Amino acid sequence: MHAAMSDLPISFDEASVRAGTVTILDRISLTISPGAPTLLIGPNGSGKSTLIRLGMGLIDASDGRVHWGGRSTDEGTRRAMVFQRPVMLRRTAAENVAYALASRGLARTEHAERIAQLLKRVGLGNLGDRPARRLSGGEQQRLALARALAREPEVLFLDEPTASLDPASTKAVEDIVRATAASGVKIIMATHDLGQARRLAGDIVFLVRGRVIEHAPAEQFFSNPATPEAGGFLRGDLVI
Repeated sequence: MHAAMSDLPISFDEASVRAGTVTILDRISLTISPGAPTLLIGPNGSGKSTLIRLGMGLIDASDGRVHWGGRSTDEGTRRAMVFQRPVMLRRTAAENVAYALASRGLARTEHAERIAQLLKRVGLGNLGDRPARRLSGGEQQRLALARALAREPEVLFLDEPTASLDPASTKAVEDIVRATAASGVKIIMATHDLGQARRLAGDIVFLVRGRVIEHAPAEQFFSNPATPEAGGFLRGDLVI
C-alpha cells in the first residue's frame, strides 16, 4: 500500500494574485508547516482571505506558484475550508453532514454513525433533525465545521469564522478549533481579532497591502515584533 499523499507543507513561491490592474497578493514567499494553528492577521484589505483561497486551491496564482506537499496540483487533496458566512443546504443539520460524507465517497451504511460523531464533536448532537437554516448563526458555523471535518482533512482553512458571532458562540468555535488542531489537523485561519490570535496561534503571518511583512512564532510576534508595521498594528495604530 502507498502512503497517503500529504498536502503539507504548503509553500508559496513568489505567488501573486491580481484582479485586472489591482494587485491583491504581491510576490508572497511563505511556507506553512505542520503543527499548531497558523493565524493570518493584518488590516482590512491586506489579502488574508485571498491568501486563504489561494492556499485552498480555489483560485490560481497570477504569477509564481503554490506547492502542496511538494506538488503543484490539487491531485489527492486533503483540504477543507469554512467561510465567514457558510451556505446551509435546505436540509436538516444531519443531512448537511451526510451530503459532505457522500461527496467524500463514504459508504451510506456508515453515514449514521459518522454523522452522530461529527454533530457531537461540534456540540450539535441533539439538533440533527433541525433544519440547518433555522439554526442560530453560531450553530450554523459549527455545522459548517462538522461538514468540513467530514472530509477528514489534513489541512483546514478558516476565513474569519467568528467575525459575526457573539462571545459565547466565538468561544464554542475556538474550542472546536483547539480540539481539531490537537487531533493533528493543521489549521490555517484568518482573523481580525488580536485576542483570538493570541489564544489560538502557534505562529503568526502578518500581511499588509498583499505582502507578508512578518512571519514568526506567536509568542515572539506579540512580545517583540520585528517590524515597525507590526509594532504599530499591535498598538492599534492605523497601518495602510
